[in-house]
Amino acid sequence: MAMSALSSRAPPGADKVQKDKAAQTTGPGQASRMGKLLGFEWADVSSWGRLVTLLNRPMDPASLAVFRFLFGLLMVLDIPQERGLSSLDRRYLDGLEVCRFPLLDVLQPLPLDWMYLVYTVMFLGALGMMLGLCYRISCVLFLLPYWYVFLLDKTSWNNHSYLYGLLAFQLTFVDANRYWSVDGLLSSRKRNAHVPLWNYAVLRGQIFIVYFIAGVKKLDADWVEGYSMENLSRHWLFSPFKLVLSEEMTSLLVVHWGGLLLDLSAGFLLFFDASRSVGLLFVSYFHCMNSQLFSIGMFPYVMLASSPLFCSPEWPRKLVSHCPKRLQELLPLKAAPQPSASCMYKRNRAKGSQKPGLRHQLGAAFTLIYLLEQLFLPYSHFLTQGYNNWTNGLYGYSWDMMVHSRSHQHVKITYRDGRTGELGYLNPGVFTQSRRWKDHADMLKQYATCLSRLLPKYNVTEPQIYFDIWVSINDRFQQRLFDPHVDIVQAAWSPFQPTPWLQPLLMDLSPWRAKLQEIKSSLDNYTMVVFIADFPGLHLENFVNEDLGNTSIQLLQGEVIVELVAEQKNQTLQEGEKMQLPAGEYHKVYTVSPSPSCYMYIYVNTTEVALEQDLAYLQELKEKVENGSAS
Repeated sequence: MAMSALSSRAPPGADKVQKDKAAQTTGPGQASRMGKLLGFEWADVSSWGRLVTLLNRPMDPASLAVFRFLFGLLMVLDIPQERGLSSLDRRYLDGLEVCRFPLLDVLQPLPLDWMYLVYTVMFLGALGMMLGLCYRISCVLFLLPYWYVFLLDKTSWNNHSYLYGLLAFQLTFVDANRYWSVDGLLSSRKRNAHVPLWNYAVLRGQIFIVYFIAGVKKLDADWVEGYSMENLSRHWLFSPFKLVLSEEMTSLLVVHWGGLLLDLSAGFLLFFDASRSVGLLFVSYFHCMNSQLFSIGMFPYVMLASSPLFCSPEWPRKLVSHCPKRLQELLPLKAAPQPSASCMYKRNRAKGSQKPGLRHQLGAAFTLIYLLEQLFLPYSHFLTQGYNNWTNGLYGYSWDMMVHSRSHQHVKITYRDGRTGELGYLNPGVFTQSRRWKDHADMLKQYATCLSRLLPKYNVTEPQIYFDIWVSINDRFQQRLFDPHVDIVQAAWSPFQPTPWLQPLLMDLSPWRAKLQEIKSSLDNYTMVVFIADFPGLHLENFVNEDLGNTSIQLLQGEVIVELVAEQKNQTLQEGEKMQLPAGEYHKVYTVSPSPSCYMYIYVNTTEVALEQDLAYLQELKEKVENGSAS
């Protein structure tokens, strides 16, 4: 009624105005709304030439320069820490007998003095990148040593170290020294000059992919059901949430579902103007929390430094304009940027439109090819099947951050002398400084090959190496990762073929996890429980420590035979049956059912219980003496 009344009082000619508005909203107005929302029109991407023109549109260099400075600064701090400059002598000591895990076996560390030189060059490159001094050369000086050190050791790979290398690679090609740089002070052509839009697009696209693919990977059932980071909610940072939620619900709703929603939405929130302030608030809070939750070096701060890239490129100038005048003299220029040959500018009709040159087309092609490659790589594991284990691919480039948590219950390395047949055992991790080899077939192959070269020095000829590795992933049963009967030295492995000696993850047993958690929660502080699943035809040899005087084994599924080695006694267990195990002795558990067996060890630390009882008695006696009531 109100609308009709308003229309009735409209002045003459209003119908024509309304028609004009309607025409605008159904025609060109739609493109205008798209331009406001996305920053470009459909016409801008309707042909290759127009796309090149769009990606070379002139942009303010200020925000890009701030990111260059912050990223360079963080890499200067990262090199002595996570890159390992401070511990270089321990990692690359000359003559050290150690097994290494490069991506390609031809990659080997240089002598220690030369490794110090490599790190020095990398450090100077990061410093030059930060200052914008000999910028392009500095980027190369940082980039080449960085990737050499990165590829030298797969065991240190993680998503953020990979990201640093990608960002440095991108910065090598963009014009991030056109503002707030030493190069700008030395060259008027580079001082305060426009940069093409693709400089921002490639960096924004990279950060968007990191967030979004990480969110897609968190759609994994283990994450959605709350098993991936089950214990994280115990951290003090989640105490405010636990005022209104239980610890279990905090883990599910805040840690898992909250992390999933943030990763899926962060890139979109940062991209659109209307939601950017909300996005900046959430991602800043998220990365500040991560800096306290995990030992991940400079990663939270690099992500914080990247967030302003999504803002208006001239935001540093606006910030400077609000500073005191004396301070403004020390801060970057407020003047409008000068034209640059790297950009394409609109001309009037008399002069005609500017035609894209080779450099403009190369910049656009680089942006598209690079971003498409980054979208493909996290899902390229069907090509590199040899690196697939229970999780896909080499860890570090798939953005599956924190989706999988592992615990290792048992690791045994057995060697056999190829000539004498003599058996022996090695301490897990001998001749290596890493622990990640246990989870990856490619590293296990490298480790076994290295051991086969070193053991002859210790009178073991033609050694055969066998690994028995038990792993639980995301709170499942402990189970074997690799076939313990395969000599890994002679075992076949190819980066492009599935690993034949990899044992499958027993996904059918995943529904047991709720029951396993229920059993754990019912135990007291002195009782420990370990859940085991094993394949038919295999057996587990175990030793019960003397302190664990009350130890039993209970069968949950399948059928097993328990052999007490010292007593030379066997006992068959059916589902639900249990038996006591003697402390200080070995026993073997054979799976004889046609399907995998599931059982649990229940340990009571009787030594600790006795100590607690003695302590309680002494405390009580002390109180009686102090009160004068002791008899």
